[in-house]
Amino acid sequence: MLEASAPPPSAILEILSQHKAEIVAVLRPGRDGWSAEDWQVFFDERAGIIEFDGGLPRAEAEAQAFDCCVVEWLNRNPERSPAGRCLGCGDRKHAHDPLLPYGVEPYGHVWLHSRCWSAWQEVRRSQATEALMRMGVGTRDCVEAAPAIIGRREPQQHEIRRAASLRAGKFHQRS
Repeated sequence: MLEASAPPPSAILEILSQHKAEIVAVLRPGRDGWSAEDWQVFFDERAGIIEFDGGLPRAEAEAQAFDCCVVEWLNRNPERSPAGRCLGCGDRKHAHDPLLPYGVEPYGHVWLHSRCWSAWQEVRRSQATEALMRMGVGTRDCVEAAPAIIGRREPQQHEIRRAASLRAGKFHQRS
């Protein structure tokens, strides 16, 4: 809806018409209902917890926080596919590689062959990364560092969970 004291120039209307889909996509929050600001708060909160409670340097904390955002985006933006056809390759069941459901209700499932899962998952993670980066969540450095840091830091994830549970235990002792 456009309200103005005078009609806009026809050149402006033409440009708006040509780029309507992109403009609407930018103005509309994601399918998950979270705004860019919501995602930034989620990222900052995770990075702070990982940095201060986990004792990691800020750059590593941001890389892990970005990975948390990717997982959350995937959970909030599920894909569905009809049963009986692999979303990855489009083929039907094979005797040596049955179709398997990935996902949970109420969103439905994505049906994939086991050999198609990793490529599909890589595409989905790329979609999440691109969506988050378009919203300004994370930095190019933390996005590039995330896979290496996540793989290298697996033992420290346990330490972070342990520290959090110890803090929770201390809290309960005081109350």
